[in-house]
Amino acid sequence: MLKKTAIATALAATALVGVGQVHADDYVVDTEGQHAFIQFKINHLGYSYILGNFEEFSGQFHYDPEDLEASSVEMEVNVNSLNTNHAERDRHFLSDDFLSAGDHPTATFVSTGFEPTGDNEGTLTGDFTLKGETREIEMPVSLMGEGEDPWGGYRAGFEGSTMLTLADYGIDMSDFPEVMHELELYITFEGVRQ
Repeated sequence: MLKKTAIATALAATALVGVGQVHADDYVVDTEGQHAFIQFKINHLGYSYILGNFEEFSGQFHYDPEDLEASSVEMEVNVNSLNTNHAERDRHFLSDDFLSAGDHPTATFVSTGFEPTGDNEGTLTGDFTLKGETREIEMPVSLMGEGEDPWGGYRAGFEGSTMLTLADYGIDMSDFPEVMHELELYITFEGVRQ
């Protein structure tokens, strides 16, 4: 029941928001330093929430403050890295009842456009693929900050979230209450300029 990846993230693509640089740059999402997260939240029977994340993913983005339409983001997520802090539930989520991770071990997000909506924020559009199904999604994103880091590099950080309808990705939730038919995907990450 996860629609994250790429989202997410990708997801991830929040890197398209306006910042004060004077030229375009390529960034790699900092997963090695664990400064990137793809998380999800889904209602549980109307009583509480199940929270989880994907622990293995990668991504990069190209950002051009002078030409936002030329900016782009790509994310790839290892679906089998799902973690909700409950091993039995994780196995169930990864089974054919939900994600079919054995047949579809990877989820991806590839951006197709970005529309600024205000200072340092906008709406990212892209193709999100999960369980072999690709759907266009929109994700409001915002710049958290950018600048030099203590190790001589340059970083930019972003966050974004969106709601995903599980049925769009072939995940049958008809036996569950309607409040469980959607999932909230949240991403936040730092990119290191190359």
